[in-house]
Amino acid sequence: MTATHHPRRLFGLDTLRALAIVMVVLHHYTLFVSRSDTTFGWFGEIGWVGVDLFFALSGYLIGNQIFAAMRSEAGFSLPRFYARRFLRTLPAFYVVVALYALWPWFRNGLEMPPLWKFLTFVQNINLTPGTAFSHAWSLCIEEQFYVVLPALAIFIASLRGSLRWAWFAVALAFAAGMAVRATLWQELVDGSAQPGLNYYKYIYYSTFCRFDELVAGVALALLKNYHQGAWRRITTNGNAALAAGAAVCAAAFWLFLDDRESFAITVVGFPMLALGFTLLIVAALSERSVLRDTRVPGAGPLALWAYAIYLTHKQIGMLAREPLMELGYAPGSLVAIGVIMALSLLFGWLLYKLVETPFMVLRDRYVPTNSARPALMPQPR
Repeated sequence: MTATHHPRRLFGLDTLRALAIVMVVLHHYTLFVSRSDTTFGWFGEIGWVGVDLFFALSGYLIGNQIFAAMRSEAGFSLPRFYARRFLRTLPAFYVVVALYALWPWFRNGLEMPPLWKFLTFVQNINLTPGTAFSHAWSLCIEEQFYVVLPALAIFIASLRGSLRWAWFAVALAFAAGMAVRATLWQELVDGSAQPGLNYYKYIYYSTFCRFDELVAGVALALLKNYHQGAWRRITTNGNAALAAGAAVCAAAFWLFLDDRESFAITVVGFPMLALGFTLLIVAALSERSVLRDTRVPGAGPLALWAYAIYLTHKQIGMLAREPLMELGYAPGSLVAIGVIMALSLLFGWLLYKLVETPFMVLRDRYVPTNSARPALMPQPR
């Protein structure tokens, strides 16, 4: 490509990220605001899988950053990677944690786990459902992933036959996740006096049970950066990948809707989601793909604000519920839905503009890349 041409923007990743946040917001609305599965039908009921789509996207995007830097002449800098990640994720997260910790009204009567669990990103371990800021469990898993993956990648790269070891680690991770879920289900869910509670506490929120989609995204990034011939072949027909991904996701959704906490779905359902979402990411990156080239109105801003919306939307909805009911608007009414969705967007945008944006400016100024050495500027002749 010559200097006078620019690559066409790929809208598919924005669309997937926007879809993920919409699914999560609607699911939490049905659980904590309307408290009815009929508000948004099956889409709201299955909306929790939006978190898994976020995991798959994070696995690919972070893995691609790491592997691309490792293959570059400048090399990969672990301190720079951590600095960039933490400047991106920690400020907004800690601001919201502070709201929960320092402002009892914001908790809306919910008990809050110890503060140190949030500050160290271990709140998801043995998490009791229904506590304040419980949905931060997924953010904890992502932060753990950000810390472990680059160090593991550097270690594997130091081994002889590193690519074989990398693919072995991917396969082992999937097998280990299935084995751990099977064991925990048999020991803590099957026959338990509180099977639902134990399912969420020890399986659904557990790091060791929920990394399938993250690993799948990393595998996709590994394929792109180290097996370019295979990558070209799988990205030549994005619409086929889109159709296959949609079919796999539809099958997984149907199985989870039928019996979400059963043994078989617990063991194989998450790898199915990982496969389906990974195929959708392939479609978002592929040639001749409707998903890649179609600009969905509003998807760009939603994708940009998704993290901030995720942090705040659930509590905003819970706090707005009672005042709207006092005004005569039931949580399932169009007025209540519209007001709460607008408030969720507004507070997400405010958090993005007031907290995320300034820290991203700092990040881009002081740690603009993950490279170990800054790129050399061409010297004038």
